[in-house]
Amino acid sequence: MPEPRVVLYAPSSTAVPEVSRPVTAWRRLWDNATLRKTVIIVALALAWEGYARILDNPLLFPTLTDTLGAVVDHVRDGSLPARTWTSLRVLVVGFGSGVVLAAILTVVAINTRIGTDILETLTAMFNPLPAIALLPLALIWFGLGMGSLVFVLTHSVLWAVALNTHAGFLGVSQTQRMVGRNYELRGLRYVFLILIPAAFPSILTGLKIGWAFAWRTLIAAELVFGVSSGQGGLGWFIFENRNVLDIPAVFAGLLTVIVIGLAVENLVFRTIERRTIRRWGVQA
Repeated sequence: MPEPRVVLYAPSSTAVPEVSRPVTAWRRLWDNATLRKTVIIVALALAWEGYARILDNPLLFPTLTDTLGAVVDHVRDGSLPARTWTSLRVLVVGFGSGVVLAAILTVVAINTRIGTDILETLTAMFNPLPAIALLPLALIWFGLGMGSLVFVLTHSVLWAVALNTHAGFLGVSQTQRMVGRNYELRGLRYVFLILIPAAFPSILTGLKIGWAFAWRTLIAAELVFGVSSGQGGLGWFIFENRNVLDIPAVFAGLLTVIVIGLAVENLVFRTIERRTIRRWGVQA
């Protein structure tokens, strides 16, 4: 009996299929998030300059060139750095106070049932209340100074951070919780070694939201009374220059607020995110 033969058919084309393509220089540049954001900022700056020149009314909308000139002038005379430092000092105190209180409330809530009830009740009561609405009471209780600003900042930070942290703790998987129990972790050790690393993306989101709330609440509060310790902050700088119709200086103050916001987001929070949740593989 003849042996069976296997016939192999060669493909009509000898071309090897393309498995991968080399990444072009343009694609490498486009994959750079920093470059993409820079392009967006440059486009917005050009749109600002173009619209202001078309409008041609410096009292309504000064050009970016005039605004940058006002920034340089007020940096040279020291007024803008001094006002910026005043605002940042108050911001750090208010933000830190809100984060500490949020941490205490959340730790109590995650370990006791009554703590959970207290946190849920307080957040339902006070989270919808705008921080700036408490400013009249703050002025009565703490007077015209730093205490009033810290009070409203603490309120604006506390509930956002507490809610996100508590939600993150509740979202920790049972597997991770069982690991903590197997190692007999209790109380603060359980919170710091198990819950916080697992819930850190939610915690970081809460910190970002709290920072944004605090920053805009501070500027709004300073626009109302603004003077603390004998010197006003950025909000007061904007208000004063609006009164004398120095509109480029007003926009210089607004631009400073925006630049600080961008710096904190991209230098502080991005660095924390890169060194924690991305390194841990929690987030891509």
